[in-house]
Amino acid sequence: MARSSSFSGVPRWVIGVAAIGALFVLLPIMAMLTRVDWAEFVPLITSESSLAALWLSLRTSIAATMLCIVFGIPMALVLARTRFRGQRLLRALVLLPLVLPPVVGGIALLTTFGRRGLLGSSLEVLGIDIAFSTTAVVIAQTFVALPFLVLSLEGALRSVGTRFEAIGATLGARPTTVLRRITLPLVLPALISGAVLSFARALGEFGATLTFAGSLQGTTRTLPLEIYLQREVDPDAAVALSLVLIVVAVIVVALAHRAGSSSALARSAP
Repeated sequence: MARSSSFSGVPRWVIGVAAIGALFVLLPIMAMLTRVDWAEFVPLITSESSLAALWLSLRTSIAATMLCIVFGIPMALVLARTRFRGQRLLRALVLLPLVLPPVVGGIALLTTFGRRGLLGSSLEVLGIDIAFSTTAVVIAQTFVALPFLVLSLEGALRSVGTRFEAIGATLGARPTTVLRRITLPLVLPALISGAVLSFARALGEFGATLTFAGSLQGTTRTLPLEIYLQREVDPDAAVALSLVLIVVAVIVVALAHRAGSSSALARSAP
C-alpha cells in the first residue's frame, strides 16, 4: 500500500525553505508575546487614549471600506468589462498606491486637499477644511486601501467571464439588472475578500494618515499612531497595543482567506 502524505509531491528542500520563511514571520510575533506584561495588559489597552485610538481606527476603517466598495466596484467593472485607449495606464495609476510609499501618498493628498492645495483652497472658501481632520483620516485610508478591492474584484470578474451576463441580456434584462442579479452575486466572495483586505489595510495605515491628518487625540490619532507615540514614552503599552492590532489583523486575514476559498470553490463548481 502506498504511503499517504500531505507533503507528497513536494521536494523536501521546498518544505525546509518554507519552514524558514514561516519562522521569519512568526519569530518576531513570538518575541513580542514574550515582552507583554500580562499583569498590566488589560489596564494598558483600556486606557483612555488607547480606547480612543482603537475606536477611531475602527470607525474610520469601516468608513474607508464603505468608500472602497462604492468606488471600487465601478472601477473594477470598467477595467474588466470595457476596452479603451489608455486602459493599461489607467490601471497602473489606480494600483499605484500599492507600491507608493504611504508618506508620499499623504503628501499628494495634502497638496490636493490641504488649505493651499489644488482643491483645498476652493473648499476653504466654502468653509470646508479637510486636512488634519477625521475626514482626512478616512480619505487617507481610502487612498491606500482602494487598490486592494479593485485588484481582487477585477481578477474575479475576468475569471467568471461574461457568459451568464450575455444570457441575461438576451433574455431582456437591463444592464443594471444584470449587474445586480447576475454579476455581483457571481463575484460576491471576491468582493467580500477585497473589502476585508481593504479594511485591514485601512486599519494599519500610518504614513499617509500622519502626513495628511496629523496626530490629534480623539480626532486623527488612530491606533498605529498611538502605538508609535507610546513606543517613545511607554514601550510596554506600545507592545500591548501592537498585540491588539495583530489579533485584529489575524481575524481579518482569516476572514479574507475564507472568502477567497469560497470564491475558488464557487468558480470550480460545475
